[in-house]
Amino acid sequence: MASKRVTVFGGSGFLGRQIVKCLAAEGTNVRVAVRHPERASLLKGFARDSQIELVRADVWDESTVARAVKNCTSVINTVGHYVEKGSSTFDAVHGQGALHVARQARQAAVERLIHISGLGADPTSDSPYVRARGIGEVLVKEAFDGVTILRPSVIFGPDDSFFNTLAGIARRTPVLPLFGMGRTNLQPVFVGDVAEACVSVLADPSTEGKVYELGGPRVYTYKALLRLVLRQVDRRRVLVPLPFFLWDTLAALMAFLPDPPLTRDQVKLMKRDNVVEGTTLTLEDLGIGPISVEEILPTYINPNHRNSAS
Repeated sequence: MASKRVTVFGGSGFLGRQIVKCLAAEGTNVRVAVRHPERASLLKGFARDSQIELVRADVWDESTVARAVKNCTSVINTVGHYVEKGSSTFDAVHGQGALHVARQARQAAVERLIHISGLGADPTSDSPYVRARGIGEVLVKEAFDGVTILRPSVIFGPDDSFFNTLAGIARRTPVLPLFGMGRTNLQPVFVGDVAEACVSVLADPSTEGKVYELGGPRVYTYKALLRLVLRQVDRRRVLVPLPFFLWDTLAALMAFLPDPPLTRDQVKLMKRDNVVEGTTLTLEDLGIGPISVEEILPTYINPNHRNSAS
């Protein structure tokens, strides 16, 4: 890996930062392709001088994608989001944006491409997010022969938007609403394990053209995860079931806000399980033993962080 140059699209994001860090630790030269490179200067602290290069690129602007993949051995596309804003639609980012990266990687004669998708990606789904993820996979496979697709579950770790958000709500409010009865199954995966999976894939040619579903060692209900968070922040809260039709109504009302805290698509995602299927390739097939939520959560959710809502 030390003689390779890898372009990481979205390298300043939650997952992207960890991938850049892992690649740099292997001695790999990393080109971080982001829309605002001036905001990613801290990434240079992960490695020696000149090992990490920051370039401006937008997956919707194919000319910038072409410049970002030039003279690279491998490409990793981590770009994604859960909320549509203006022109940054799910289709623009997960569909056409992913296609632009794959097409330019092929034209630049890049050896390996890793496309980060998500569990349950399905081009026929009624969820715009899940459907765009599925369409993106189809487009990427057509554009780049041998692409390796990684489908992580909910990704957790320091600075995540999942457990940190739940912990913040648990500290402030006496009641925590459940999606339905809180029985939706989730299989959170540690961000470090997903990053390590990328490094393992690039080091092993036999992973070309394969799809890996990445989940942690345990499956939890949403209610069980809330209880785990409450134990960690040392709070007692009432967990109240809230029917999905009420969540749908709330999301519809919030759609008129400039930055809605809840969207209809997020509610749809919570109506279905997000777990690894039993017949797929997993982290274990990459030689990685997944780390549990219980092992990592105490390292960044501080039980001593108290406020007046305790």
